[in-house]
Amino acid sequence: MTHVKICGCMRVDDALAAAQAGADFVGLVFAESRRRLSTEQALQIVRALGTPLRDLGQTEPPPHYEGDATDVAAWFRHGAEALERLLARKRPLTVGVFEDQPLEQVDSIADEAGLDLVQLSGSESWQDCLLANRQVIKVVNTEAFASAEDLLAALEPGTAIACLLDSSRGRGRRTDWSLARALADRLPLILAGGLTPENVSDAVREVKPWAVDVSTGVETDGAKDPDKIRAFVAAAKEA
Repeated sequence: MTHVKICGCMRVDDALAAAQAGADFVGLVFAESRRRLSTEQALQIVRALGTPLRDLGQTEPPPHYEGDATDVAAWFRHGAEALERLLARKRPLTVGVFEDQPLEQVDSIADEAGLDLVQLSGSESWQDCLLANRQVIKVVNTEAFASAEDLLAALEPGTAIACLLDSSRGRGRRTDWSLARALADRLPLILAGGLTPENVSDAVREVKPWAVDVSTGVETDGAKDPDKIRAFVAAAKEA
């Protein structure tokens, strides 16, 4: 079953609506955005969703990886399995979204807010993912690649726990599904960009992603819409 991340939650009620609808991840934005939260606002949301993984005694790194460190597909399958184990401990997991911010700041906010994971959405390198004190979801802008082969070659195993494909950056613009499908045939990925309750089932059937990520597509007049959140989660998981 496809996992779902509801990103850009700005209120406790947004996050609770996502959790009640069956979302697996809730995204909290700390990058420059109209959805940007203060640490205090994020902490209220995190507390409303339950005990952070760190306070549950969950160690930060995934279990030791004994496979081929150069095998990109095997690495991200390992990452997906690690995320499944974390989801078995807590659901939804909270994800802090950052973009080109100092890693010291990322770590500080993650600690203060009690985030479970972080997402690096800017020009951060794959090696930067190793400097964060949480497991990292790395965003890849598909517009920079002409083919799935080029995209695959740009991924670096042994760094981020997951890869998120997006060309939208919160603007509601659809990512190239054909390119995403070609990569999803080889490894688990998260698909974002232009998804809505109306098209997410088509995206799941066509791309077959491990997870889908939405923000603008479940909003009405710039605010999260609980009815759209429920419809999106249901459509994604039923597909």
